[in-house]
Amino acid sequence: MFIGPVGQLEGVYHQSTKRNAPLALVLHPHPLHGGSLKNRVTFTMARTFQDMGFSVLRYNSRGVGRSEGRYDGGIGEISDAAYALDWLQEINPHSSEIWIAGYSFGAFVGMQLLMRRPEVKGWISVAPPADDYDFGFLAPCPCGGLMIAGGRDQLAPEPSIRRLVEKLNTQRNVTVDYRVFDAADHIFSRQVRAISDAITDHVNTKQADFLPLEHD
Repeated sequence: MFIGPVGQLEGVYHQSTKRNAPLALVLHPHPLHGGSLKNRVTFTMARTFQDMGFSVLRYNSRGVGRSEGRYDGGIGEISDAAYALDWLQEINPHSSEIWIAGYSFGAFVGMQLLMRRPEVKGWISVAPPADDYDFGFLAPCPCGGLMIAGGRDQLAPEPSIRRLVEKLNTQRNVTVDYRVFDAADHIFSRQVRAISDAITDHVNTKQADFLPLEHD
């Protein structure tokens, strides 16, 4: 439990054994539709970062599980995410880098947080609800990331996500790694391993780009 903007928030935290390990904050889907830190995709994303040596926090937003407060239409949930990231940074003050990963509604909240925290180095958005929320706030998007869509997703249709990716890719110094799992619906029931593999591949590629160039 840690302090949020309207009371205590419940989380699950993994501390890496690596010194100054990178950090990952993982956000769950919509709280009014069963979204919580126990969600399978949310758990998979957190475990994937954990296996890569990250210190990882996934948490329940206000009103979910043992977290205090009530659902606030997305506004309060963005504040929850900011407090969660603050907590993660407070106990890891010398971390090498920070990533944000969100699924569905959590992808929307995560991208909002991205715009408020310039120290974030990378992001993962799985099934961002581009039909339900306006992602126009990503202008300019501070960095590239990984976006995943399901070809059979009716709640976050792939064409809408593709249009969002195309807009982001027109921005200077932003490249979105876009991956579509053709057989997946919004639940990704048979694609969690593919999601994990995609995250691992993307993060490893980005981290290689972070390394300073060697000079003779």
